Amino acid sequence: MKGAHAVIRENKYHFDYLAFTEKLQHFERDVVPRFQAFHQLKTQLIERERAKLRLDELKPRVLTSFVRNQLIDQVYLPLVGDNLAKQIGAAGDQKRTDLMGLLLLISPPGYGKTTLMEYVASRLGIIFVKINGPAIGHAVTALDPEEAPNAAAREEIQKLNLALEMGDNVMICVDDIQHCNPEFLQKFISLCDGQRKIEGVWRGKPRTYDLRGRKVVVVMAGNPYTESGQKFKLPDMLANRADTYNLGDIIGGSAEWFKASYLENAMTSNAALAPLANRARGHPPFIRMAQTGEREAEGFEGSYSQQEVEEILGVMKKLVKIRDIVLRVNQEYIHSAAQADEFRTEPPFRLQGSYRNMNRLAEKVVPIMNDDEVQALIIDHYRSESQNLTTGAESNYLKFREMVDVQTPAEKARWEEIKSTFKRNMLARGGSDSDPVGRVVAQLADFRGGLQSIGETIERQMSKPAAPLKVDLGPLSQTLEALRSAVEQRLSAPTGSTAATASEGNGLGRQLAEGLTALREDLNRAISVVHTGTMAEAMKRMEHEMEMVHSTLASLKDMTAQQRDHLRQAQELLATRAKQGVVEIELTQEMLTNERAFLDKFHQALEQTAQPSPTPPPLPEKPAGGGPKAG
Repeated sequence: MKGAHAVIRENKYHFDYLAFTEKLQHFERDVVPRFQAFHQLKTQLIERERAKLRLDELKPRVLTSFVRNQLIDQVYLPLVGDNLAKQIGAAGDQKRTDLMGLLLLISPPGYGKTTLMEYVASRLGIIFVKINGPAIGHAVTALDPEEAPNAAAREEIQKLNLALEMGDNVMICVDDIQHCNPEFLQKFISLCDGQRKIEGVWRGKPRTYDLRGRKVVVVMAGNPYTESGQKFKLPDMLANRADTYNLGDIIGGSAEWFKASYLENAMTSNAALAPLANRARGHPPFIRMAQTGEREAEGFEGSYSQQEVEEILGVMKKLVKIRDIVLRVNQEYIHSAAQADEFRTEPPFRLQGSYRNMNRLAEKVVPIMNDDEVQALIIDHYRSESQNLTTGAESNYLKFREMVDVQTPAEKARWEEIKSTFKRNMLARGGSDSDPVGRVVAQLADFRGGLQSIGETIERQMSKPAAPLKVDLGPLSQTLEALRSAVEQRLSAPTGSTAATASEGNGLGRQLAEGLTALREDLNRAISVVHTGTMAEAMKRMEHEMEMVHSTLASLKDMTAQQRDHLRQAQELLATRAKQGVVEIELTQEMLTNERAFLDKFHQALEQTAQPSPTPPPLPEKPAGGGPKAG
């Protein structure tokens, strides 16, 4: 009652019922409707601006399938936390005044780069502004929405300028930067250094945003492992300001956590692992049990029945086998994508082994499957994946079957043929069918392939164990037996006169000499068989093939020299006779098909032109069905 209100006088309030009712009626009749109309109009304006600015898209929404695994806890969050402390500062005494930096996350598709940053933004309670790189495209080079080539790119640029206009408590995430123009990415260089400034356009007016001391986080995510590797072009000055982490590869000593993350992320995709999905840290014991085979209960969170334990272990053991193959595919994909085309020895490998592939396989695994069914599941999955590669489907699928060691002999031979053809094409790459030099290079490449085949054949023959030599001693034994019989007959015969004895002795000596001669001939034949074995025949074949190759190369060299000489002579003659007029010759079908006939006719025409004559020589008449004129 001691207030300064207009209706209070001398600490007393005089209540006038009629005046009060009249005042109340005026309030209900005039003030309340106007206030309600004002509130409704304000709500409509707010909703319209909210829809226009698309504010609902700026709220971080973490996927329900997101799993905060050991890799995220032990590796990713500390790395991301260090970079965020550099960009927006840390709480307490560790707060920095020189806020700067950029967080760059790279990996093949399917490793959760954007999901991880959306989870961090949700936990920090800041606005998450995701800029879609494919919608911007390579045509956008400025931050002016009016210069965008289409409506989708214009909306993304407006969203980026809205984040800059907010200027505080915001995370700017440019996703899939491999689809953006490097000139567009250069605009962020000054935003990521100590100046923290960037030029933008808001509602048609250019602005310079000074974000020093503001809580603004700049994150970029991309896939450098594109088909050719040439579209991922990050400006070097921007890369110098970034902390780069590859989520698709093993970071430091985190190999075990990286391998376990495949199994941890696959929990939500399998029905048998559903009891583990609701327990944050109840799965590592099952992973250890599936890998080591030990049955331990230490580290369990919650209680499980014996049937649940058996089902979970049955599925987890199969997922471990799948995980090992998917990891090998991932490593081969990264290794192949990092190679330059000129250094390749086989077609590029484009099948991927990401978390997404692991989840697709995990959702089809049941505890009753055996090892053959699990292997068939993996092969069918990557057969379907390879079919999306069109022309590279066969080579990628054969490479995958070689990695898992399930190639048939026919597939192995086909894979070796593909690699050999790929090497030959890489050697002759750059020449066209109309280029004679390219054709010569291609022929030399064929000769090189033939020489390589000969070398492989020789090496294969040399590596084989020597075959046992077989010598036929049948004729030799027959000769010895005949000699022994003759000697026995002569020794058992009765003694006669001296002349007869001498004559018989000469006959016996003659027979012995003949038998020894036959024995020597048989031994020579046996020795010649030994010296003309398999190795000698192989060496003769090799010498013959080498002679053929050298002969072919010599012929090719002579043909090339002849062509060069003919062209040089024609060029010299043309240069000499260029000032004497035009030489006309008649082309026939024989001259078009026979190069020697064309050159002879051409030289004859030049000689006739060189001879002095008072009157110009008449032109040859054009026969019926003749060819065109050449000047």
